[in-house]
Amino acid sequence: MIAKEMLSDVIPALKTSDTGITALNWMDIFKVSHLPIVNDEEFLGLISENDIYDLNMPEEPLGNHQLSLLRPYVTEDQHVFEIMEVLSRLKLSLVPVLDYEKNYLGVITLMELMHYFAELSAMRHKGGIVVLEMNHNDYSMTQISQIVEGNDAKILAAFITTHPNSTQMELTLKLNITDLTSIKQTFSRYNYNIVGAYMKQDDETDLINDRLNFLFRFLDI
Repeated sequence: MIAKEMLSDVIPALKTSDTGITALNWMDIFKVSHLPIVNDEEFLGLISENDIYDLNMPEEPLGNHQLSLLRPYVTEDQHVFEIMEVLSRLKLSLVPVLDYEKNYLGVITLMELMHYFAELSAMRHKGGIVVLEMNHNDYSMTQISQIVEGNDAKILAAFITTHPNSTQMELTLKLNITDLTSIKQTFSRYNYNIVGAYMKQDDETDLINDRLNFLFRFLDI
């Protein structure tokens, strides 16, 4: 999944003739804390709620103010993981997308990115989930894949969660089967620490929500 395939079709771009009040109203309507300012197809920068609150006269056009705008963007062919890194590093609620000539194409919002992430990671597909805890040095996807495939199953997605100031990590595996009994037994036989196994749809949904909530906390937005 690349940037041009994830453009929002609802988030508007501001013009320099728009006022700070207009910008705040749009942010409230679309549940974002940033909006791009664009004249024709030229991306001028990203304005935030805090930028507008700092304006002395927010009812005046944005072009009347001396704004020091950030100009973060991704290009149309960048991968979803690169987009997520930009949002995380800069703590943005959306990121503008530009073409190769630096023309403005649109934005990708954090909420839309979460949707694509869920689809990309196969979390919405039917199947069981196993969560393993291990030391970083003990991590071997080759062995883990052999254990799963030795039980006539396939890994649909894998998600690693690390803990600050710790050598421990959690590996969440989404599998294509719902009966995890034999796989759990094999992991235990190889001395893997199983911290969770989810075979029912309700349990699986709860874990998906937990993982997405963790991602929100990681992004800290």
